[in-house]
Amino acid sequence: MTMDVHVRDLRYFVTVAEELHFTRAAERLYVSQPALSKQVRALERQLGVELFRRDPHGVTLTGAGTALLPHARQVLDAWTEGSAAVESARAAARSTLVVGMSTSPGRGGLLPAIRSRFTSAHPEAVIRLRQVSWEDPTAGLADGEADVAFVWLPLPDAERYEWTVVAEEPRLVALPDTHPLAVRTEVDFADLADEPFLALPATAGPLRDYWLALDERGGRPPRIGAEIASTEETYEALVAGLGVCLVAAGNAPLISLGGVVTRRVRGLSPSRYALAWRKEDGGRPLVRAYAEACREAPRPADPMT
Repeated sequence: MTMDVHVRDLRYFVTVAEELHFTRAAERLYVSQPALSKQVRALERQLGVELFRRDPHGVTLTGAGTALLPHARQVLDAWTEGSAAVESARAAARSTLVVGMSTSPGRGGLLPAIRSRFTSAHPEAVIRLRQVSWEDPTAGLADGEADVAFVWLPLPDAERYEWTVVAEEPRLVALPDTHPLAVRTEVDFADLADEPFLALPATAGPLRDYWLALDERGGRPPRIGAEIASTEETYEALVAGLGVCLVAAGNAPLISLGGVVTRRVRGLSPSRYALAWRKEDGGRPLVRAYAEACREAPRPADPMT
């Protein structure tokens, strides 16, 4: 006996079994009576048994039909529950926004301020935060794991994305507190050009170049002391004396722990922290709403003032 029976066929069978009348069953199912009769006959051939006894007095279930009926109802009930679960999951996906980040957007309460504005407009929405390694400068946008993401500019493949800048911060230099330059309150970038630098992974693309300040080096290649992919790795590399690194002022507290200091640098443009999203998602209501909440949230003050 073949077992690949369609749910539709079971629904037709159960409806006829409940009505014991093909015409009334067809009306309930919104199909023609000949089409219903044909489909039930096809099911009987597929199962190799008669499910209904047809005679001039009406329709009755056969022994096989009586045996099948409770199981058919169970299958239909399970399918109804499964369909409802799928729809619930689909609705949850529509009302969930995944926010990627590789650096915490703390910055004077920026994230809570954005969330407050967003949830007041969309109280039904669920926000999921996703932490991503610095190996992915798009913080989950490139592989579709995030709907929006807090990122540092410039982005690789920038033509794929749109963004709104949420903070501009000076680029500082972080260095061991035993470094000769640590005694200064401010340094010229020219004084750092020959220092070994900590670098983002090569996968960070233009962002790696930006934090190495390639544009300010006049064509001189940087010396790479080590590669770093997280705040923890950065701190450990600094303490170990593997190199110095540039850091946004808002991130300075994350690594200015024992043995590490940060200093202002003359001759560098400020860093730009942004909320970004894929261009094709720009029309999604939750993406638009979160971007608008970012634009409306108070901008964090310069952490160095």
